[in-house]
Amino acid sequence: MLERPEIGLWVVADGMGGHDKGDVASQMIIEHMKKMHEGTSLVNFIDDLETGMQEVNRALIEKAKSSARKSTIGSTVVIMITFDKYLIYVWAGDSRLYRLRNADLRQITTDHSQVELYVEQGLITREDALKHPHGNMITRAIGAMEDLYLDMDIQELARADRYLLCSDGLTKHLQDFEIQEMLQNSSTEECCNSLIELTLERGAGDNVTAIIVDIE
Repeated sequence: MLERPEIGLWVVADGMGGHDKGDVASQMIIEHMKKMHEGTSLVNFIDDLETGMQEVNRALIEKAKSSARKSTIGSTVVIMITFDKYLIYVWAGDSRLYRLRNADLRQITTDHSQVELYVEQGLITREDALKHPHGNMITRAIGAMEDLYLDMDIQELARADRYLLCSDGLTKHLQDFEIQEMLQNSSTEECCNSLIELTLERGAGDNVTAIIVDIE
């Protein structure tokens, strides 16, 4: 994870492909995001971000090809950028960005996952997706394929917005109504601690990361 509020940048990267390989992938993403600098236009900032992610993608694919097992070395990522009055968010995989506004919680990213495709096609319900055996199947990630496509969107910020960036290690164990309740009733630090603690209490079957950002 990376927090750089001085330039309006927050990142959660969740590695895949086994502990060692997942750590390599997620850390490479974070190291590239650390190189981002302020004082540039939004267009250039986004161009630099996309170029960096493409470089990481190519490096991970080459690393996987040269490994003995030749298995995928990849990572999901969700990136939040604030610029003037705008929010720009970029993602690949099933790490998520939520927005709490006027007591209404919305997941504003869409998971790049097999079960999300099933839901969109009407094959299963949103409730069925929570326990579907294909829940861990990701359809897009950094390092997963040679042609990387990042999803990106932009919207206006509002005073008192609260945003949550998180890995799927959190959302595997907590439902959205529980996340909403916690986001509404505590400070950023207390809320992060509560989210992580409840995940741990429920078994924490995966790595779990959470960042909360308040807009003043």
